Amino acid sequence: MTHPSSTHDPDLGHVTTYRRRPRRTGRRAAVAVTAVLAVTAGGAYAAGLGPFERGDGAPDPAALTQARAFLADWAGGRLDGAAARTTDPAAARQVLRNFTAGLDIKGPRLTAARATRADDGSVRVPFTAKMPVTGLGAWTYTSGLPLREQRGGGWKVDWKLSLVHPHLSESAKFRLEREDTAAPKVTDRTGASLTGDSYPSLQAVLSQFAGGGAGPRGAIRLVDRATGEVKGTETTFGAKKTPADEPVATTLDASWQSAAEKAMAEADGKNASLVALRVDNGEVLAMANSPATGFNRAVSGTYAPGSTWKIVTSSALLLKGAVEPDDVVDCPKYLTVGKEFHNVETSEFRGATFRKDFTESCNTAFISLRDRLGGSELGDVARKYFGVGQEWHVGIPSYDGSVPVPKDETEKAASMIGQGRIQANPLIMASVTATAASGTFHQPTIVRGAKDTTSTTPLPASVVGQLRTMMRATVTEGTARVLADLPGGIGAKTGTAEVSEDEPNNGWLVARRGNVAVACVVEQGVTGGGSAGPILHSLLSAVPDDPS
Repeated sequence: MTHPSSTHDPDLGHVTTYRRRPRRTGRRAAVAVTAVLAVTAGGAYAAGLGPFERGDGAPDPAALTQARAFLADWAGGRLDGAAARTTDPAAARQVLRNFTAGLDIKGPRLTAARATRADDGSVRVPFTAKMPVTGLGAWTYTSGLPLREQRGGGWKVDWKLSLVHPHLSESAKFRLEREDTAAPKVTDRTGASLTGDSYPSLQAVLSQFAGGGAGPRGAIRLVDRATGEVKGTETTFGAKKTPADEPVATTLDASWQSAAEKAMAEADGKNASLVALRVDNGEVLAMANSPATGFNRAVSGTYAPGSTWKIVTSSALLLKGAVEPDDVVDCPKYLTVGKEFHNVETSEFRGATFRKDFTESCNTAFISLRDRLGGSELGDVARKYFGVGQEWHVGIPSYDGSVPVPKDETEKAASMIGQGRIQANPLIMASVTATAASGTFHQPTIVRGAKDTTSTTPLPASVVGQLRTMMRATVTEGTARVLADLPGGIGAKTGTAEVSEDEPNNGWLVARRGNVAVACVVEQGVTGGGSAGPILHSLLSAVPDDPS
């Protein structure tokens, strides 16, 4: 049985009702909705275009200006200003304020259509309202503004409740109902229960499984002001709920997830995230964030991947025979391509081989090879062999990466080292690492049976062998020596990604051990080995065996 509780606005009678359902597991998650304040009510009027076009029998431009200003004030939250443009400012102010607050509307978008003039000289401006209801979605409907010329001159909006919404009246009001949707039971790959209490980093993820990923649900009802009787449903939010007694089976592994949660303590309070997944099929074993609550940056973050992207750059160069690991590719301190590029701590390795450039993460050496790749070639390789930029169906919302074609030589130079406009996150870079290790891309998934619409080509065995050798050398003699004391023949790549001139760099580290690939980013971590290194060391130390 549900038990509604409500808050009542005595002025307009808006009621927000929460229907509580028996909880089984999990926590109710609040989903923030960000809306853009905008109004397009006749922005082209000055040019004689759009809904305020002037012609024979057309409305007075002064009326249309007033309508445009009213809609702009309403959309912009300037309710006192909007009310002052009506024939009843006090009533308008109260109704507009209670309408948006009572229905939890933030940032309406109001779009005007073509105005008309009636025989009595009044003007009507139709408009479409898109009302974002916090945490649920947008409620869209149409209404219209009546305007009348005043005896003392000028035009005002002829105030009526129905202009806010055609069904709003002296006898009917709206009520927002939110369904208190507890997260369903969620299990790991072995059937063990996963809850937000035991695994804090999964709190945001568990809410995304609710209703099969539909998230929160609710409705806006039209009710009788006097009796509260429901007269109709204006709109509903969310999809049909998955029965709470049907657990959502995930690919997560409780042991890996627990170790990932604990490893986040090595972030020293900085924003950080990591993903661990299987190399052979892309199944996600763990994802963790610091802080644990809030934004799931592990799969939805957008970061420059820095030098971890050199795995993809190296693949592109090796695929076309543009370089071999033993070729000499000098590594100077600086290289200027429109701007000055340098290595971390301005290191240099004169006469270095390409293999040495990879293990020491030499930016200038990689940039010097930019002319050996076509303008779109890096992005083409990322998409064709690594699936980056294709649409992934992970089982929860995810950002799947972007590798734009460079706009100029400076941006092309930056893209060679994972900067410029290249965007990724730990999920993407864990997948890149897995693909480099096995040669075959597998779409990452967190629920079994997720559809896969990607299409990729396996890397040649020769390229896979070269990548694995260089990544292993990066651990034994290069910038990922932080992992050198761990067993398992680990291969890795560090990364340092510039954010801005005023902020410390982000630190990255990706690694592969056996059938597991991991990736970690630490915001403002300065270097990958120094910031992400201890996190992945902790993770891999805590779980010495690969999942079966």
